[in-house]
Order: sequence, then structure tokens, then C-alpha cells
Amino acid sequence: MTLALENGRVLLEGGFVDDRTVIVEGVHIVAVMPATDGRARGGARHDLEGRLLAPGFVDCQVNGGGGLLFNEAPTVATLRAIAAAHRRFGTTSLLPTLITDDVETMRAAMAAVRQALAEGVPGIVGIHLEGPFLAPERKGVHDAAKFRAPDDALLELIASLGPHRVLLTLAPERVPPQIIGKLAAQGVIVSLGHTGATYEMAQAALAAGARGFTHLFNAMSPLQSREPGVVGAALADPDSWCGVIVDGEHAHPAAIRIALAAKPRGKIMLVTDAMPPVGSDSPSFVLNGERIEARNGVLRNSAGVLAGSCLDMATAVRNAVRLAGVAPDEALRMASTYPAAFLRRSGTLGSIAAGRRADFVVLNDDLSVHQAWIGGVAEEFQRRSNR
Repeated sequence: MTLALENGRVLLEGGFVDDRTVIVEGVHIVAVMPATDGRARGGARHDLEGRLLAPGFVDCQVNGGGGLLFNEAPTVATLRAIAAAHRRFGTTSLLPTLITDDVETMRAAMAAVRQALAEGVPGIVGIHLEGPFLAPERKGVHDAAKFRAPDDALLELIASLGPHRVLLTLAPERVPPQIIGKLAAQGVIVSLGHTGATYEMAQAALAAGARGFTHLFNAMSPLQSREPGVVGAALADPDSWCGVIVDGEHAHPAAIRIALAAKPRGKIMLVTDAMPPVGSDSPSFVLNGERIEARNGVLRNSAGVLAGSCLDMATAVRNAVRLAGVAPDEALRMASTYPAAFLRRSGTLGSIAAGRRADFVVLNDDLSVHQAWIGGVAEEFQRRSNR
């Protein structure tokens, strides 16, 4: 079936364009053409009613949603529910994130993702393993008792998804550069986080094949005058990507603006670090046996440590505009185009162009989500679905 999406303001490489029709056949975009082109008149038509049409959001760090935490129930049913919860906020591709856990839970999580990918569960494109090779002094809410040193069996497990995306957050002081290089050669995307490493250690990890930094500024050695730390390595390196949690709590808006000024365009991407309250009426959940509750929209444990976020991607986009002064079109790229590039999926995700998968988010003028499309299939949401 051919479908023409028309009468919208389409986000293309140069910005929003209001005289384009997007042609979809099956799960793919086959053409983006002037609205006046006669070829745009064939097939069924979908009127966007003047709304914004942007690439579907890509979130590399989703711990939970819809009241469920991936660590607590690493199953395909959990993945379906989490992806559905985030879809209402425009996220059409995500990496379910397993924070540090025992090996049995890691195996179950990998098996669940493998099955979800085989079944084509909408929205699931791989897995993010945040741990277990992390630094105890920068553990955040991770259970340091479950931190491990890399061994052959665990490395084999991490690389076992074959061509599918595996993102691994590690502390470079805990993993030698030669192992980082081996993982990168196997297709694992290595990101640095939960680390007290020196600037030089971070540089060595980048040289070995590390590709990015997990939640920049949080749980990592800071930038100082005589020791630039991991933050300094992230900001100084022009080739790596940095995820940022723009919720007004994890990083000051000025810090976000500094990162945007320091890095080349396209290297700062939005992540949510979302927990079960996103897309749920319940403000609390259990993590490592401890109940975490949202207070004024902020998740902290009993010691006051941030425990992920209540952030959804549509709100992250609006926050980037409101708090960091990012232009709306650029904020939308930070939620779609740039994370797709980080995951090496630019050929299929993150932009509206021929050959890409027909994943879209349709937005109102206030950047609230009206519809989300995955593979040419639309789901419509009410404005109340957005925080």
C-alpha cells in the first residue's frame, strides 16, 4: 500500500519545510517530493493538518516505563510494555537498559531482547548494558556488590547479539584498552560512564574504540583546571557522542549549553534514563530491594542519590528548547538523528528520506505528541499523554 503524508511541516536536513509530501510504501519511506509533484497524488492520503512531522525519537537509555523495570522482569512482555509506554511520547526506537545485575539476569535480558528482535516487537532495536564494569566510587544507585571484572564468558555474552545493537557502558579504569578494542571490533558500542578515570585513561579508551559517554556530567570525574577528567575528555574529543539528561536536575542548563558549544554539531544527543513511572500512574518502584519514589517529578533513593528519571523524550525535547535555548528543529535532531548516528543506524533511522524506515513523530506546535509511527503504522495520542 502506498500512503502519502501531506499538509505537514516536514523536518529535513535544513529545517522544517512545508511544501513536501512524504511517500510511504509498507515499512519504508520511498520518496520525499514537492507537494505539487503529480506522483504525490497516487495512493491513500494522510492529512497532517499542518502539524510538524519529525523522525521518530531514538532513546539509547530506557530502564523502564509503564510501571515496569527491565531489571525486575527481563522478559519480552516487559519489553513490549516499556516500548508501548514510551511510544506515546514519540520514541519509536529504544535500547532497553539493564543496569548492573547478576550474570543470570544479564543472560535473561539478552535472551529477552533476542526474542523481541526476532518477533519484531515495535520499538526494540537492541540493548544497553549499563554495567557491570563500573567504578564503585561513581556507582550512583547501582549495586556495587554486583560489579565485576571482565572475563571471557561475560565478554562472550555481551557480544552475543550478533548484528543487533549492544551498547555497553563501562568505566575505562576497570577495563583495559585491549578489551575495549576487542569489544568494538565485535560490533559492541562502548560508552564511558560511572567512572572516576583520568583524562588520559578516557583518551586511551577512545583511541581503543570507545564511541561515547553515558549521561555526560553525571557519575564521572569532572573537568578541573589541572585534571580535565572524563568530562574534559568528552568535551575535547570531536568524534565521540555524549548523551545528556535534560530534566533540569541531572545537569544545570548552563552545563548543557557549554557541552553544546564545545562539541561539534550532532555529537550531543538526548537520553531519558527513564524509570517505571514514565507512562504510568504509579510514582514509585523497587530498585535493588529499595523503594524509589518520585517527589516533585524527581527520583532519588533514601540517600538522596538520583535514581534515573521520570523524563520522557518529548519532554526532553521541550526542555532542550526551554532550558538550553536549543532551536526546536535541532532539539528534535538531538532526539532522533544524532542518537541514530551514534548507534550506526543512520541508514534506517533518524531522518525523513527515501530508504529510511517510516518511523515518525507528529507534533503539535507546542511540541506535544499527536501521533507516533513505527514502520508505517500510526498510533494517535491525546494531548494529556504528555507531561
